[in-house]
Order: sequence, then structure tokens, then C-alpha cells
Amino acid sequence: MYSGRSYPLTAFLFWSRRLLYALLAWGAFAIVLYQVLGVKWLTIPLPVVVLLGTATSFIVGFKNVQTYNRVMEAEHIWTAILNGSRLWGVISRDFPTAPATGRELVLRHCAWLTALRYQLRSPRQWENAGRIFNVEFQKKHFRVSEWETPLAPVLERYLARAELDSLLHIENKAARLLAMQAGAIRRLLDAGEINHTCYMEFERAIRDFFEQQGRAERIKNHPYPRQYATVNILFVRIFCLLLPFGLIKEFDKLNDSISGIMHGNMIWLIIPFSTMVSWMYLALEQVGESTENPFEGNANDVPITRICRQLEQELMSLLGEEPPAPEPASGKNIVL
Repeated sequence: MYSGRSYPLTAFLFWSRRLLYALLAWGAFAIVLYQVLGVKWLTIPLPVVVLLGTATSFIVGFKNVQTYNRVMEAEHIWTAILNGSRLWGVISRDFPTAPATGRELVLRHCAWLTALRYQLRSPRQWENAGRIFNVEFQKKHFRVSEWETPLAPVLERYLARAELDSLLHIENKAARLLAMQAGAIRRLLDAGEINHTCYMEFERAIRDFFEQQGRAERIKNHPYPRQYATVNILFVRIFCLLLPFGLIKEFDKLNDSISGIMHGNMIWLIIPFSTMVSWMYLALEQVGESTENPFEGNANDVPITRICRQLEQELMSLLGEEPPAPEPASGKNIVL
């Protein structure tokens, strides 16, 4: 997740520059038709464009509110995972009689965190991380570690070979790891290493992790409704196509009150002004599209990689072990 004070204007313009190129070309095309080729009938009453722009602003605003809510829910989910993981570390250290048992539970939990973030970073058809403007921004500013390193070598740090081999053919590895935790807790109860009260506390924590994983998977696997997304795109693009033709007569009237070099040429100002207004709508729509999937690997994702690495450091410190060394700097920030 980008966490600077604000996006630099240059970075934002670079990210949306293709929109600007298209809008400048379309505004110039409209003026050439009217001013150079003499197609004077090709105008639209300005009130029609204003009415369409008002409706479009409501639709774009509605979508952006909904996509913002998806991001906020995702942050709440991972805050709950963060707090629950800290509790898991404490009870894993204090409840079992053997320190090695607590270490095994903590490492398996780190494996669950890793498997979950890998699953959430896997691409979906409706996501936007693969669109050219996001790919360019990602390559220039940050890395996505889940796309660079396969899952199996990472899980080797936490799991015994038998457990790792049993996971390789499972699609939902995170859910299986929680099931393995539940089985391990049951074996501890049967062996007398924990009492029934401790067992119930462990089970309650595992149930909470199942719930948070399910909530995260719902956001991942259920996009913003496609019918609303389609209507949003159609309205924005229709408005941007009609705007230059709705401004022609208004700017042409300005010639009556202007003298000098701009007399008779005021209509050419439609190009920058229509581009500016249309870009605001299109850029807002593009921001909403790039925000609606908070786990896909974009700059505005929930920082699940950073959360998992922070938790691993805290949990290993709880056990009195040296936390893992941070990744070497590479000149780019990892998506966090």
C-alpha cells in the first residue's frame, strides 16, 4: 500500500497519461470537424451534456464509495488477523508444557499467514493489476514478493516435510493448515499437554481465523458487481465523447467579445478545457477500478505482506528466537 503523504502529480499523470492523449485527440477532432471542415450542425445543447455529467458524477461517486468500503473491510479483516495472531503467539508459548510444542504451533501459524497471503495475491479475471497502466507503475515503484517466489520454498521454513508434502496437492492450503492446527491441538489435549480450558481457547482462536479467512476470500472472489461497473464505464465514456460537442457553441459565442489574436479562435480552447473536465471523470473512474480489489497486487492494496512479516518477527521474538532477517533492499518497495 502506498503510504506517502500524497501521490506526486507527475506519477499520477504518468499513470493516467493514456487518458490524456485520447482526450486531447478527441477534443481536437471535434474542433477540426466544426472549424476546419465546416460541419456546423455537429453540436449538442449544453444542458443535455450538463444533465448527463450530473448523472455520471452520481454513478462514479457511488462506485468509489463502494470500492472504498471494500478496502476498509479488508483492513478490518487483517487488523483482526493481526490481533488474533498476537494472542495465538502468547497462548502457544504459555499453555503447552513443552516449549517445542509452542514453537511448532507458532511456525504452523506463520505458514497459514504465508499461504493466505499467497492465495489472496493470485490473479482473478476481473482484477486490474494486469492492465498496462498498473503494470508500468508496479514495475517502476514496487515489487510483489508473492509473484516472485513460489509458495513451496517459503513454506519449507515453517513446516515439517510430511506436512508440506500433504499440502502440495491442496487448492486451499490456508484452510488445510488451520485444520492441521485443530488436529494438533486435539492431540495435545489427548496427550495431557494442555487442559480442557486451554483447548477451548485454542479452538476459539482457530474459529476466528477461519472466519477472517472466509471474509477475505469473499472480497477476493466476489468483485464489485459487474453490471454496475459496466454502467459506470458507459456513462463516463459517453459523457467524455459528448462534452466537446456540447461546448462548441458556448466557446464560439465568446468570439463576439474578444479582439486580437484570439478573435475567431476561441473555439480552440475547447481542447484543453474539455480534456481537463473529462480527465477528472475518467481518472476518478480509473482510481475506483484500481481500488476495488484490495488484495490484487496494486499500489493501494492492504499491506498484507508487511503485516505477515511483522507478525513473524513478533511471534519469533515471543519464543525468544532471533526474528528473520529483512529482505535486502532492491531500490523498490514491496507491495505491503
